[in-house]
Amino acid sequence: MGVILQFSSSLQQGRLIKRYKRFLADVIPKGAAAEASLTLHCPNTGKMTGCAEPGWTVYFSVSDNAKRKYPHTWELVENHQGEVICVNTARANQLVAEALSLRQIPQLAQYGEIKPEVRYGSENSRIDFLLRQTGEPDCYVEVKSVTLLDDKEQGQGYFPDTRSERAQKHVRELIQCVQNGQRAVLLFCVLHTGITRISPADHLDPVYGALIRDALAAGVECLAWRADISPRGMQLVQELPFHVSGQDSSIS
Repeated sequence: MGVILQFSSSLQQGRLIKRYKRFLADVIPKGAAAEASLTLHCPNTGKMTGCAEPGWTVYFSVSDNAKRKYPHTWELVENHQGEVICVNTARANQLVAEALSLRQIPQLAQYGEIKPEVRYGSENSRIDFLLRQTGEPDCYVEVKSVTLLDDKEQGQGYFPDTRSERAQKHVRELIQCVQNGQRAVLLFCVLHTGITRISPADHLDPVYGALIRDALAAGVECLAWRADISPRGMQLVQELPFHVSGQDSSIS
């Protein structure tokens, strides 16, 4: 399959110096002298564990918006193993939106109407996508970007990468959707080419892990799809197994 999410401009390459203040990163552009560093906007609020080591190759886009203080945006990073990671968390929803519109996710291909960012739930949330089709229950799809790879267990990815009350809230909202007779899907968009399977990060957020188990028991569906990633663009290409330890809930 061809690339379905292309970057709006050709990505430039550099070498990471450091990430700091959550939203900034300094890099040395390819071919530039060490003193000619450039500050990028980092569109990622997470810890970015295993995604921001000094010396790694980074790829960044350039905006033509003259009002932006930092016109360069960090998009991708390549680790020393040659694995590519998309650190721009906004790309997960863009990628899933393209895949839904082209009906490339088989479990969700029957829905013809796709509404993004719809308010729902008792905790004042916005669902990433509300899917509708005549004769089908409404389907609430929450997308999570997965980039945390276990450095000791090959291919094992986790979500979240730190304790997240927001992620906990979203699981509770999805459970409520199922209890109200609707369909609810938690879609893990895997933006790390080294990840081959997914689990909740019980060791980082045990509350989230417990909620995932409650959600599965209630009927919330957990799907995981991995993207092929390159400086040209990205595409969801492979469903990955989602496994919760302690119960027979592996999904592939």
